[in-house]
Amino acid sequence: MTDNNKAGPVPGWIGGFEESNSQFAYPDPNLKSLPMLDNMANIDKLQRQQPVQWPEFSWETDKDDSADPKRCYQMFAPDISRLGYTDEGRVFSIICPQQGTYSKHFGTLNVEVTVTGQRGWVNETTKKMAADMSVVGKVWFSPSACQSELVKLIWDYFKDNKLPFPFNKANAIRVTTFSPGKPDQPIFNLRSGESTDFPIPEFAKHYDEAWDVSNLGVEIGPIEKVDHPLVDDFNQLIMDVFNLGSGNMLQPSNVLTWNVWFKPPVLVNTDEWRTHAERWRDSIDAGHGSPDGPGTAARYFDGTPFKPLENILDIEVEKIEEFFKKHLPLLKMPI
Repeated sequence: MTDNNKAGPVPGWIGGFEESNSQFAYPDPNLKSLPMLDNMANIDKLQRQQPVQWPEFSWETDKDDSADPKRCYQMFAPDISRLGYTDEGRVFSIICPQQGTYSKHFGTLNVEVTVTGQRGWVNETTKKMAADMSVVGKVWFSPSACQSELVKLIWDYFKDNKLPFPFNKANAIRVTTFSPGKPDQPIFNLRSGESTDFPIPEFAKHYDEAWDVSNLGVEIGPIEKVDHPLVDDFNQLIMDVFNLGSGNMLQPSNVLTWNVWFKPPVLVNTDEWRTHAERWRDSIDAGHGSPDGPGTAARYFDGTPFKPLENILDIEVEKIEEFFKKHLPLLKMPI
């Protein structure tokens, strides 16, 4: 057992917020008495945090094949995600991870799971926690992608006509999410322990090095429409291309699950927390990298690397041609 496993509360731990309401307790924590809070509105109240060193994601790459949905496993870039709370254990902010995929025609596309609301508690003594979250997936082009002739061609048209183009996170394509199997419920649970919904390979477990682990799952919904046919079709094209390269990670009705493996708790510097969040909201554009190293390549349960479809380029070309054929009169551009 490592020092991480043995570590206890860092100085200043008080606790008690979990016990402030009997409904908060396991085995079935009910947090509905707490308001869902804006994720960046209470940074000054943060005193402690649990960094997520190993964000292990999983999803089905071929969910239409019920006999063999080809579940994939991938660790996103380390030490981006964090769980922030008070000395008493009330959660006030959660930072989630980022990742990306590459398209020959569009370059690198970034994806982030952005927290829109949260509530919850942490107990450092028992190594338990419970939180509720709402999130939106965001997809946008990296600067390198914007050097693509195809991207510049469409981007220039969007700018000239004052249409939103996903060239940065602020203008990202927004992917709706909800609690698995409950499309009318945008709030879902983050709970202690690993997910029990599917088998987990040894390479995605970190019991010997992590302080603790929690899990969450979210079902992917459709992208948000902007009520402009050209923009909506372009955004859907980008999502289709992203899913081709990522193994349908954000395919509607797919469930994206992740086990978050924590490092031991540490104290929070609120200025650094703001910098960390802002830096990671923008910094992935600076080269799609992590200061603590990259994540892992996507793999199946037996360790075999995930590979996109062999004819992925042909499919991309077909989808791009369909888009231009439909909108060519409006765009007034050559294919």
